[in-house]
Amino acid sequence: MTSKSSDIILERMMALHPKIIDLNLDRVWRLLAALGNPQDRLPPVVHLAGTNGKGSTQAMIRAGMEGEGHVVHAYTSPHLAKFHERIRIAGDFISEVSLTAQLDACYEANNGETITYFEITTCAALQAFTEAHADYTLLETGMGGRLDVTNVVDHPVACIITPVDLDHQQFLGDTLAKIAFEKAGILKRGVTAIVGPQQDEALEVIERQAAKIGSPLLVHGQHWHVSVEAERLIYQDETGLLDLPLPNLPGPHQVENAGAAIATLRHLGMGEIACTAAVSQAHWPARMQRLRSGPLVENLSSNEIWLDGGHNPAAGRAIAATLASLARRETHIICGMINTKDVQGFLAPIAEHCVSLTAITIPNEPNAVPAADLAAAGQACGISSAEGGPINQVLAGLAQRHPEARILICGSLYLAGHVLRENDESA
Repeated sequence: MTSKSSDIILERMMALHPKIIDLNLDRVWRLLAALGNPQDRLPPVVHLAGTNGKGSTQAMIRAGMEGEGHVVHAYTSPHLAKFHERIRIAGDFISEVSLTAQLDACYEANNGETITYFEITTCAALQAFTEAHADYTLLETGMGGRLDVTNVVDHPVACIITPVDLDHQQFLGDTLAKIAFEKAGILKRGVTAIVGPQQDEALEVIERQAAKIGSPLLVHGQHWHVSVEAERLIYQDETGLLDLPLPNLPGPHQVENAGAAIATLRHLGMGEIACTAAVSQAHWPARMQRLRSGPLVENLSSNEIWLDGGHNPAAGRAIAATLASLARRETHIICGMINTKDVQGFLAPIAEHCVSLTAITIPNEPNAVPAADLAAAGQACGISSAEGGPINQVLAGLAQRHPEARILICGSLYLAGHVLRENDESA
């Protein structure tokens, strides 16, 4: 199969900067000016930052808005199987024709200047959003907040900070307070921010920054509350109580993500129809996703096959809580990770919920943790661990040895993307 035009342009863009990540908005402002400042012409923006839960919360907000009849643009990163997933135009993934045109326009406007891949592709997304009607634009930060490429909108209609935890310390700082300061950089004067559950150290920083610039806050546990009662989601704020279905996205942590989504929808004046759609219609792949069909799993009908892209200690805790909430079943994990992550911090919470770990080296990822090192980390966490090869062989082998088991593939969004591509029924 020949490469798509967008793939060729994206590969060319990778060479425009020697670093993958270089947090600085100067290059972005230059390119946006050359494009006519599309950030000033976007439909009303909801801006999301945080360490965990941004994607799920965004997916719920989008489902809620669309459930009430609104047209929504959405931007997220990274992608899993293909780049087009990052950009939704009026609800649909950007087309190949449109993506190629936007990338070409940005590449030409950049005129060979130094700029990172994430910066120039985000500018392409912003430009694309100005060329189609929508009622709202949902922008998810890539990593931090203060210096993130998406932090170029002067007056969003709402900001959201999902739970902040340790991740990307080499870029954002080595303490929770430093990371929270970077995330709080999306706050804007006079713009209400919905704040998800936070550790005290992070919340203190967020509240201090909000007070400094004059950003009203709606904080979990203070201004809005969410809980589970009798297999229903109960949400309450100063405007009243909602009794809703549990989130269709699996995992106890999705209850709190749903709370942030509902708080946002209510703040924007949307009603129970939107809130119900948010918890019942959201779709977000590779977040405790059950794989039920496709080439990788079609012959494994006796097994439960799950996929999750979480990769930091907080994600490990969320996965552990999800496994604990599922029906008891022998569980084996297949894990691949990137070497910038806290491997043992991720695996330690999961250890008591699994029988074995098969470590694999993520294909075609130069920063992948070697399977041997990952297996050693699993052993250090008390998990019976071994090295494995290609994902299809590892899955088939585990299923043959443990025909009724639950198998969870986890550790990295890069691994999740590889699995989804391998399991694509249309390939």
